[in-house]
Amino acid sequence: MAVRYQIRALDRQQSVVSMTLDALDADDVRNQLTAQGATALSVRPQGFSFGGIGLSSRTRFSLPLFSQELMALLDAGLSLVEAIETLADKAVRSDARSLLEQITHHLYEGKTFSQALQPFPSQFPPLYIATIRAAEKTGALSQALKRYLDYREQMDKVRRKIVSASIYPALLMVAGAMVTAFLLGFVVPRFAQVYEDSGREMPWLSKLLLGWGRLLAEHGWWVLAVLGLLVTAAVYVYRMPAFSRRRSELLWRLPVVGERFRLYQLARFYRTTGMLLSSGMPILTSLNMAKDLLPVALSRLLEQAADDIRTGKPISWAMDSRGLTTPVALRMLRVGEKTGRMDQMMERIAAFYDDDMARWVDWFTKLFEPILMAVIGLVIGGIVVLMYMPVFELAGTLQ
Repeated sequence: MAVRYQIRALDRQQSVVSMTLDALDADDVRNQLTAQGATALSVRPQGFSFGGIGLSSRTRFSLPLFSQELMALLDAGLSLVEAIETLADKAVRSDARSLLEQITHHLYEGKTFSQALQPFPSQFPPLYIATIRAAEKTGALSQALKRYLDYREQMDKVRRKIVSASIYPALLMVAGAMVTAFLLGFVVPRFAQVYEDSGREMPWLSKLLLGWGRLLAEHGWWVLAVLGLLVTAAVYVYRMPAFSRRRSELLWRLPVVGERFRLYQLARFYRTTGMLLSSGMPILTSLNMAKDLLPVALSRLLEQAADDIRTGKPISWAMDSRGLTTPVALRMLRVGEKTGRMDQMMERIAAFYDDDMARWVDWFTKLFEPILMAVIGLVIGGIVVLMYMPVFELAGTLQ
């Protein structure tokens, strides 16, 4: 378990900078600073971090906003150093200002922009740095920033579509869970007490339900504590990388959802590769960088496809032989090979997949919502019927 430290240090230019680091202890912090050529002035624990997930406030740095503002300043005629110094001066948050000042110091040392961004992987992902590095060879930094912003916008479009489509079903599930919890935690215990005092014989299912009510009435706090521990353990397991891989494998095996999950991942892959090719990166380098975005199963297939391309096989043949295409994508790849505009074809493939995914999300949402409402109604209705079944039997006896 790592601890997040708030640090004030002297950098190589003997300027005071503030930063946060995840480390095992204070000695580990000083070792990391020494490796960066800095000297610690103060080291203060800020919070805990489990596997990179901190429990304290993290540095809030908006990469899209930074890229938009930097692109605007570069288009206005400012040099790169002047633009970043301007952004540092206008930064409201001290941590963002400190980050931009450190980047400026690296630039004054003679490093390239991509090299200045490398010490901050949590704010600047490898894909962003690779795009900047490719643009440094052509001098088209502003165009590279615009290309990355367009890429981020397209990548987020389907994700926002899925999230917005999930809101109503999620509200239904929460409402159903709350009603069910109210019945099981408040109503059922009181019915259990009434039926227990009556001494009448009840159906087996009613006995089971009312037994749960008696358990809550007598040991409610213990039941809540156990449920809380189970939820905490479930969240912890959910965040484990091994469980994430297993979850992906299970999704792949589902009849309909698995195929849509595969197309969603392929859309990310083709869009990323197309963006990197547009930046001027070679095909094999682009495939190697895009590989990190894919699940393990697809990543292995992509490695095999890259080996085929390395031996001289056509891109379309390598992708198709490894199961990384659909009939439409295969035709587009062949067109890209003939025209030499593989980057545009890959982006069009991604757009086609995204549109197809959006249509499927709409269809699935319209089908899933009534099914979910029916299931919630059956659960709540079943609980109510089981509670009142002894009353119905008593009414039948009196008649």
